[in-house]
Amino acid sequence: MAHVLIVDDEPGVRSFLGEVLKGEGYVVTSAADGEEASRLLDQRGFHVVITDLRMPRVDGMTVVRKVRAESPETEVIVLTGNATVATAVEAMKLGAFDYLVKPLSGPDELRIVVRRALERKRLTEDRQRSQRAPDPSDELVAQDPSMLAVVAQVDKVAITDATVLLLGESGTGKELLARRIHRRSRRSDGPFVAVNCAALSDTLLESEIFGHERGAFTGATATRRGRFELADGGTLFLDEIAELRPGLQAKLLRVLQDYRFERVGGSRTIEVDVRVVAATNRNLEEAQLSGALRADLYHRLAVFPIRLPPLRERPGDILPLASHLLGRIGRRLGRRDLALEPAAEAALLAYSWPGNVRELANLLERAAILAEGSTLTVNHLAIPVVSRAPASSAPFEGTLEALEREAIRRALAAEGGHRKNAAARLGIGLRTLYEKLKAFGIE
Repeated sequence: MAHVLIVDDEPGVRSFLGEVLKGEGYVVTSAADGEEASRLLDQRGFHVVITDLRMPRVDGMTVVRKVRAESPETEVIVLTGNATVATAVEAMKLGAFDYLVKPLSGPDELRIVVRRALERKRLTEDRQRSQRAPDPSDELVAQDPSMLAVVAQVDKVAITDATVLLLGESGTGKELLARRIHRRSRRSDGPFVAVNCAALSDTLLESEIFGHERGAFTGATATRRGRFELADGGTLFLDEIAELRPGLQAKLLRVLQDYRFERVGGSRTIEVDVRVVAATNRNLEEAQLSGALRADLYHRLAVFPIRLPPLRERPGDILPLASHLLGRIGRRLGRRDLALEPAAEAALLAYSWPGNVRELANLLERAAILAEGSTLTVNHLAIPVVSRAPASSAPFEGTLEALEREAIRRALAAEGGHRKNAAARLGIGLRTLYEKLKAFGIE
């Protein structure tokens, strides 16, 4: 639903415009002059602002300038009399979408202009999305059974508005899944806004999340909307949520209860419609016991917790991920034929991946840079072949056959001799494993 702000000092005009637009299914808010409109614009965002130009106290040109400076994504339509058409043209030079001359010829004129404004807004947003550089967080590779189970959970919860808590080690793809939740939700046309709670100081983080008023602190020279406001109508992704200090945890808990808050340094209550997805790589049970995380906040966030397995627990994804990442790396480097030799694939399968998918991506990019040709070898990868089994952690070097034999032996050791699990860990079929066990003489 589009949110429209009507600004006019004539009650009859406000009433007429409001009734027409409400009949179209829009959410309408009205202001009697530019001063009241400025307060409303500070409280929330609007898709379209319709403002008269001649008003007492604060005129419409001031409203136009404020919207263009603080909310450039909002479309502005100005209302004017015949005597002030030149002023309306000046407003359009400042960025207003169109103008309507009072008295209006009828409701259809208003409906058409508002629809056109919303269509331009949609086209602009679509163009911005299409021009965005490809990002690994927009793509998902999942073939391992453990990851397919996670994806099934994600797709089930995505169609609801439930708060989701993603748990997993760093580099497992939590933001990737948060974006999938957003894309498959009813909010997919709205914004996806992410904030890393561990990347900013406490003061900056509070301002980043909730916004601030002008003069709230040194350097706050203008009012700024926070991530909650920017995510209105969409999804807010709070990464590393366990790093919030206790004071911010209390404020976030209140927002999650009723989705109302005040900006830093402000007293006006702002209301938003946001779906929250949170993530952390910490053990939240331990964080609660140590006092680092409020138990009530944990229960508020963990409406639908999902654990992402580390890469070492999803071996069936290692080679598909490597192929996918090499394709992306190759496009960036202008070398679209990059591939791994069999021994390099075996080395990837044998490694424990403490840094998960992020480590895999970095390792492959480094190898691609080092390689002269299109084939990446074990030497280009430059990683030790470390078993997932603690007893066999020494690096191994040798022929391809010996490397495969060692990878199979270590997979079996890690799985306690369970052949089906060992095959899954290696990313091969059970029949293939039996054939290799027979060929290599492994008991």
